[in-house]
Amino acid sequence: MRHSVSKVTSKGQLVIPSKLRKKLGIRKGTQVAFIEEGKRLVIQPITPDYVRSLRGSLKGTASALRVILQDHKKDRKL
Repeated sequence: MRHSVSKVTSKGQLVIPSKLRKKLGIRKGTQVAFIEEGKRLVIQPITPDYVRSLRGSLKGTASALRVILQDHKKDRKL
């Protein structure tokens, strides 16, 4: 695992090194998610590749629509 170091500015801004930006496809306007994992902070760029990687990740869980429809059906029975 390679690492780079950057400082947080007085405004709370952080510079992502250019090599990492290029490697991860981070461009002007790219959104990033800040994920807290214990005492670690993970910065995840929200790129088309990342979104594609999420496909199917909720497979096997109840869909939100199905849960809402079941709740409505229960309410109608009352």
